[in-house]
Amino acid sequence: MIGILGGTRLALTLGKALSSRGVEIAYGVRKGFTPTEIEWKILNMSANKVKSFKDVIETSNILMICAENAYLEQIFEELSHVDLKEMTIIDCTNSDDHKVFSCNTAFIKSIIDSPKIFKAFNNLGLDYPNSDPMGLVKETYYCGPDIPEKNIVKQVISMVGFKAIDAGPLENAPLLEAIYHLRKEICNSTKEKTDYHFKLISV
Repeated sequence: MIGILGGTRLALTLGKALSSRGVEIAYGVRKGFTPTEIEWKILNMSANKVKSFKDVIETSNILMICAENAYLEQIFEELSHVDLKEMTIIDCTNSDDHKVFSCNTAFIKSIIDSPKIFKAFNNLGLDYPNSDPMGLVKETYYCGPDIPEKNIVKQVISMVGFKAIDAGPLENAPLLEAIYHLRKEICNSTKEKTDYHFKLISV
């Protein structure tokens, strides 16, 4: 079971892609979450699809954090009550304030006592695929400890339909967030209403 935490576009997109590959998915949302998008409304009417953070955390062996930063505290609170030794956690978020070079993954690691924390999909942003309406982005970077679960993260990325680019140990998570923030700064500096993404090219 893969649990996806957060009521965001990215959560929906990753969940749909994995479900299409036969993966059992559960969505965990914050307290007081009211679905407004039609896709969330449909999911909310499906039996056992949209649950609380607590319920999803307790029944998943892989967790993907796709929540807005404002609701991470709720997630941390629920994670503090479970044994995380066998759980693989994939952080797909980015910090809000890049000017102080903070990093969500480093913050999560400092709070959660887990040996299996990874970073992936953060280059897409929580609004994906709105930031890529043509579906041109086909890769994501991932980093984390060199343990067997890293191959599981790679497999999850492949099942979503992306090329998985290994960016090394978890200590490189700030670099992955920096890539996201740089592309947003480039977007903000242009007068055109468009989005930009990076592509890795080998030469």
